[in-house]
Amino acid sequence: MPSTYNNPVYPYHRAPELDRDDVRHCPVVIVGAGPTGLGMAIDLAQQGIASVVLDDNNTVSVGSRAICFAKRTLEILDRLGCGQPMIDKGVTWQHGRVFFQEREVYDFNLLPEEGHRMPAFINLQQYYFEEYLVDRADELSDLIELRWKHKVTEVDSRPERSEIVVSTEDGEYRLSCDYLLVADGANSKIRDMLGLESRGQIFQDHFLIADVIMKADFPTERWFWFDPPFHPNQSVLLHKQPDNVWRIDFQLGWDADPEEEKKEENIRPRVQAMLGEDVEFELEWASVYTFRCRKMDDYIHNRVFFMGDAAHQVSPFGARGANGALQSTENLAWKLARVLRGQAPEALLATYNDERQHGAAENILNSTRATDFITPKSRISRVFRDTTLELAEHYPFARSLVNSGRLSVPCRYDGSPLNDTGAEGFPLELRPGSPAKDAPIRLAGQSAWLLNQLGNRFVLLLDGRVDSARAESLKAELQSLLDERDDLDLVIVGPTPHALSELPRSVTIEDAENLIGERYGLTAGAGYLLRPDQHVTARWPEVSARAVGAAMDRALGANLAAVSEDRPDHQGGRHATA
Repeated sequence: MPSTYNNPVYPYHRAPELDRDDVRHCPVVIVGAGPTGLGMAIDLAQQGIASVVLDDNNTVSVGSRAICFAKRTLEILDRLGCGQPMIDKGVTWQHGRVFFQEREVYDFNLLPEEGHRMPAFINLQQYYFEEYLVDRADELSDLIELRWKHKVTEVDSRPERSEIVVSTEDGEYRLSCDYLLVADGANSKIRDMLGLESRGQIFQDHFLIADVIMKADFPTERWFWFDPPFHPNQSVLLHKQPDNVWRIDFQLGWDADPEEEKKEENIRPRVQAMLGEDVEFELEWASVYTFRCRKMDDYIHNRVFFMGDAAHQVSPFGARGANGALQSTENLAWKLARVLRGQAPEALLATYNDERQHGAAENILNSTRATDFITPKSRISRVFRDTTLELAEHYPFARSLVNSGRLSVPCRYDGSPLNDTGAEGFPLELRPGSPAKDAPIRLAGQSAWLLNQLGNRFVLLLDGRVDSARAESLKAELQSLLDERDDLDLVIVGPTPHALSELPRSVTIEDAENLIGERYGLTAGAGYLLRPDQHVTARWPEVSARAVGAAMDRALGANLAAVSEDRPDHQGGRHATA
């Protein structure tokens, strides 16, 4: 157990269902109170959907596990109301160095362009991350029933609903639900119960994670060594965490004995050789792992939805596991909320699988390439890698070929059926399917951020810097649209004529540093439609209410519903899978 952190013990509560004769029915049941399950419950709650969260444990993760959280993940967590504690506690970084043998070959800077609230990355132990999510879930306890030490032992999955058996220290009870969301980890018991598989590649190598406490001169950077003198023919990664804890990853090779390598008497010499004989340290936590890249072919089985590691698993290089999982929860939450509220057809839910299969394939591809570069399995592969590193010291073109773990970037849902075809003349980085970009704004005379005005609902971001005549015509159009669409808000970039500022559910912002106009390519009367997960779904050089309404219909799956109705195997939504 780590010495710098005391795991909280959350209370077990007897389930009221134990005293009922009938089976309680819930809209949503979530299995797993880790980052994925809790993130999903919070996102649903913020959109008015209640859930029951079941976990067979009563604490957060033991050991630091995932530690790298990317900018997009922090933006999602900020929308969920728990981003600030992450920033306050985490170690912010954007700089990295790559070493080959005894010398540095190049460095890099991940700091995004100026004018973003969130940093490129923070390092923070997973147990803090989970604790902050639990705290936030407790704040939403009117919509989240968080049940510790409640273990799911049976699942009956049907096309129209699911039923589960839950085991507790007081006995068993049953729940039925419209949707069962599974976030019970890479070795998912629910997946096994349903006879489903997650398929992919197991990498034949072992890595040692050693978290050590030390006061060191290392800067707050990501350092990666290939074939260093203190650990020849292998690789080493170094990261700083809060509480003076440093994460060191040692490549061990496939022949290493995991049980022997986890012993402190074997870890200590490796760390000492790296740090130097005069550096004092304490071993905080250690683990030896073999990783794999795999995913399910379909994340949806009847009305059971798989999320996080239960659905897709990647190697730790590149920080794509937890970051990818949070992108999955934000993708599913808004769709499920609108189906449950009757605002969208059930066919919309199939796009969770479409879009997140794309995201998982992207993550697996990058993780696999990183692993192949870090752990070459043939002489030719090793020669290519070492030559690339030699060239990278002197030639910038070779640095793009070095892969010590291409770090997590936001997924763009190119080709999604929910996207509008898009318009010419806008920045490629904000094409339909892309996450929105942040920028500093002025709101009611105060400094604020653009992303905090987006999310949880559809938002039309409109450049309202038009003349009075255009403002009047836009007002008439948009007034009717807002009357019809109670799930649409309006964010107007001003200054704008008074007519537009009178529209309901609208807020006028100032482009404080002209970065919204620059990043979004806005001109007077242009606009973007953002989904509730802050992804662009459409954009126009001239906004019209008709185009916005059509884009909302498309984003809510109206076209998909029509296709589904025409299918011979139609069953009132997504067809059942075996």
